[in-house]
Amino acid sequence: MGGERAFPEGPPAWPPPDEDVLAALQKAYRDGSWGRYEGPNLEALITALQELLKVPHILPCSSGTIAVEIALRGLGVEPRDEVILGAYDFPGNFRAIEAIGATPVLIDLDPQTRCIDVDQAAAACGPLTKAMIATHLHGAVVDMRRLRELADDRKFRIVEDACQCSGAVVQGMPAGTWGDAGVFSFGGSKLLTAGRGGAVFTARADVYQRMKIFNERGNAAFPLSELQAAVLMPQLEKLPARGIARRSAARRLAAALAEAPGLIPVPTEPSDCRPEFYKLGLMFDLRPQESGEDISLSRDAFGNAARAEGIALDPGFRGFLRRTRRRCRQIGDCPIARCAAERTLVLHHPILMESEDAIDRVATTLRHLLTAFRDGAGTCSDPKTSSTPRDKARP
Repeated sequence: MGGERAFPEGPPAWPPPDEDVLAALQKAYRDGSWGRYEGPNLEALITALQELLKVPHILPCSSGTIAVEIALRGLGVEPRDEVILGAYDFPGNFRAIEAIGATPVLIDLDPQTRCIDVDQAAAACGPLTKAMIATHLHGAVVDMRRLRELADDRKFRIVEDACQCSGAVVQGMPAGTWGDAGVFSFGGSKLLTAGRGGAVFTARADVYQRMKIFNERGNAAFPLSELQAAVLMPQLEKLPARGIARRSAARRLAAALAEAPGLIPVPTEPSDCRPEFYKLGLMFDLRPQESGEDISLSRDAFGNAARAEGIALDPGFRGFLRRTRRRCRQIGDCPIARCAAERTLVLHHPILMESEDAIDRVATTLRHLLTAFRDGAGTCSDPKTSSTPRDKARP
């Protein structure tokens, strides 16, 4: 597309330069804590997360992905149990269930939020149901109040995956705390980043004890280091202010795209929630004229064109609907999950930290690209170009 690129020097960097993070690294070097198994930084992080989440038990670990498995084991999931999850979700969640020897049960999504559908969860419950993974995705949230009621009635446990929304509030409670266990990710692209890392947390002492037993092999088998904990502390302090900026930018961008046919923001901000945006979800619904190609190919071509303009816009997850029935059980045809796998685009959060002028440039560029695609003039840049590796970034 001609004219000035939305970001001439490429997408905004993450993590951004931060003098407070640099100071934390230097302090860890000076006091020697960077080389300890456990020390003051890890203790401070646990205390800070206890205050943020209002839960007593925090287990830092090496990734959000292993956090899900640790949480499932803490909830007593065993081989041949069934664990419900959305048919469109982060692939590591499916694999965490398989790692235990349990069976994933796939359900469809809510057509508005594109997170799991609680009614579908009710239909999926059976005699082998032990737990469910409820993932908040792309700025939207699961109806946790209804899901909590269902779980208490049907006697299954919830792992609440808040890896994409650290610091969010869901129906009056910190994201992750509606579940019997919750998980965060501190991966390199996340709102709170230590390059790698995660945490699993719970209000239940028995769950925490089982998690600790699985984790401890003479030493922590899946540790978060002192150095990682050190760089997370200043980011935690800035999380509320950064969240305000991201929410404001998301609202501005959604309003600017409201009248743009072919790119629909996923509703993200019910009145009793305060979302956080690791990714801003957009539904692509436009094929170039005179094109019979699959909608997902058009979606991918549009994402390539946006990235050529410096906008970090990537395809969503592939979902699980192509997994064989030997690996999982599926409830119905899951048409909303199939649509999400084919049409979801996600805008990476560093853009939402930019100025209002930059957000307006993004909206203008996306509208121009939509016009080009609608007229059949959309072009595809190098398909290898991607701001974040698809299916590798932890949700």
